[in-house]
Amino acid sequence: MSIRFGASACLRACAIIALALSGVAATRAQTTSSDPVPDATAGLQQQRDAFRAAYVAAQAGQDWRTLARGLEDYPLYPYLQAAALQHDIESATPAEVDAYLQRYTGWIPADDLRKAELRWLAKQKDWAAFQHFYRPGLDDALTCDALQARLAQGQPLEFARDLSALWQKASLPSACDPVLDTAFVQGLLTPQRVRDRVERAADAGSATTVQQSAAWLTGADARWAQRIAEAIASPASLLKKAMAFADTAEDREAVVRALVRLARRDSAQAITDWQSLSPRFAFDQAQRNRVLAALALYNAVDFGPDAIQRLEALPAAAQTDATREWRVRVAVAQRDWKAAQAGLAALGPDEMQHGEWRYWRARIAQELGNDGAASDDYAALAQQATFYGFLAADRADLPYSICPGTVTVDPGLDQRIEAIPGFRRAFELFSVGLLHAARREWNRVFPDLPPTEQRQAAALASRRGWYDRAIFAFGKSGDLQYYALRFPLADDHDVIAAARAAGIDPAWTFAIIRAETAWQPDAHSGADARGLMQLLPSTAARVARRNDLPYEGPASLYDPAINIPLGTRYLAHLGLRFNGSPWLTSAAYNAGPGNAQRWLDSRGDLDPEAFILAIPFNETRDYVTRVMSFATIYGWRLHGAPVPMSSRLPAIGTPYDPAVDPPRKQVVCRAEAPAAPTATPSPAPAGSVSQ
Repeated sequence: MSIRFGASACLRACAIIALALSGVAATRAQTTSSDPVPDATAGLQQQRDAFRAAYVAAQAGQDWRTLARGLEDYPLYPYLQAAALQHDIESATPAEVDAYLQRYTGWIPADDLRKAELRWLAKQKDWAAFQHFYRPGLDDALTCDALQARLAQGQPLEFARDLSALWQKASLPSACDPVLDTAFVQGLLTPQRVRDRVERAADAGSATTVQQSAAWLTGADARWAQRIAEAIASPASLLKKAMAFADTAEDREAVVRALVRLARRDSAQAITDWQSLSPRFAFDQAQRNRVLAALALYNAVDFGPDAIQRLEALPAAAQTDATREWRVRVAVAQRDWKAAQAGLAALGPDEMQHGEWRYWRARIAQELGNDGAASDDYAALAQQATFYGFLAADRADLPYSICPGTVTVDPGLDQRIEAIPGFRRAFELFSVGLLHAARREWNRVFPDLPPTEQRQAAALASRRGWYDRAIFAFGKSGDLQYYALRFPLADDHDVIAAARAAGIDPAWTFAIIRAETAWQPDAHSGADARGLMQLLPSTAARVARRNDLPYEGPASLYDPAINIPLGTRYLAHLGLRFNGSPWLTSAAYNAGPGNAQRWLDSRGDLDPEAFILAIPFNETRDYVTRVMSFATIYGWRLHGAPVPMSSRLPAIGTPYDPAVDPPRKQVVCRAEAPAAPTATPSPAPAGSVSQ
């Protein structure tokens, strides 16, 4: 676990430790387990309590050794030493650091300590000591620091040996700037190499890298790179000046990139600019295809009046999976069922294996009066426990098909897994509330297990209350039949009580938590959303004031007892804007209420299924279907018989009352070949990933 890098990371780590000290994480881990925890003796619990206190002290540079007396044989004791050394990295001697690294070679805290020492030595430009501690493959910044160390010793750079791998990256950390500048002085950054880098960076949308690279070019090459940078950063600005450009290959490329970039932001303006500029420049066919595809796609996403015509008119070489799919989406939204059928026929065979298009093939056939074909397709798709499988079952008046599997408990295998040092550390880190560190230990050893033992380890973690391990493991492996493990009824009393107090469906609440964070209570997004239900601190504070609920600042959102009541009340409040509709509110929860309202204003006459199909954001469209399918599965887990999917999709403008209990669906097991695994998004692992 990285401890010292960045003030926000430190504050957040301390907040999670404080949560652990309060006993929340440890209590959750112990009280939710369906197994007896054989090692949870009073003595072990005392060790855990002592470790937590000592760890906070070590991170703060305080006397941790007194608090850690008697912990020398505790599995996590080396984490204390590493935390103290990292805090004191500026004063710790190389010998002290080296002794730790030698003793704990291969340990995660040793890897982190090595990086901390290397960063400090690089900052001090102590290159001799740096080279002693350096190991290849740590990260790009340290790789460049190592090259600086080599340069400091008078060794010249070699492009193939030193730079070729870095050169393939679309962007590099600032530590690489001196190395690249030296490479330029040595003549290693040839114009062709720089042009290649500009194109890679432009494809990745990195205007900063393009601008940096432009400084290594001269004349027409430099002007081209600068225009590419402007095309990425400010396409509208570049296109306003484009009529004065020369009709050169470089300027044509800049104009094409600007048109494609602008189309994403303002398809109507991009179409206008294309009409003006296409006669002015001798674009080749590949360039025209790139522009035409972007214009047609984003005009369709914006529901331009001629969207179908533009998509249909695309040359075959310009078509992509996205343009073909949006041809169907727009046609369905316009209720042009013939055009929708023609669009489906243009999809590739791989695309037609997706449940979304299998469902719409049946629905379109039904709309065109071909009830027999529709019925057959619905019946086949209804054998899948997915959003579209449940919809198909409703259309065909069939029961839902859910075929649960179980992982048989094997105490002997459990003991062998727990005896693996990495797993022993992972479970202990989980027990003391260091969840990010626990996942790192787990992820290092889990892939080396054979599949049978992976299933057993994931099930064991879930029984201990560490639910996300099974969710991710079975989602990745495709073992979708383990529903109890993939959809845990975690914190069920609290979730149900909070949902009922907020007046919303508990199954929907479970589904939101499952989709947002896969039950990682320490989840933290790049947008600063926190905890199980991914609440922004500002939102949480507002909801707490309005509803007189507990809230003790941003760190308290990592406590499920605070996060869940606030999240359910926020869901209920958000639902008021959308007549309580769970599917519309889910869209607003993911994309923001402003976007959801904008979509309603432009296409609020669509039925729910067509509206979902036409949601412009891929992430939100997938999110809504995932949450609705998860709500159905959680309804089955809670009640045995879930409410129909169709009842969760009220028509736009129709009030939805979760207290109204429609006739419930029968659930049977009659599955076809399993569908492609439903991706479980990586929800904001402790402090880094945006959700």
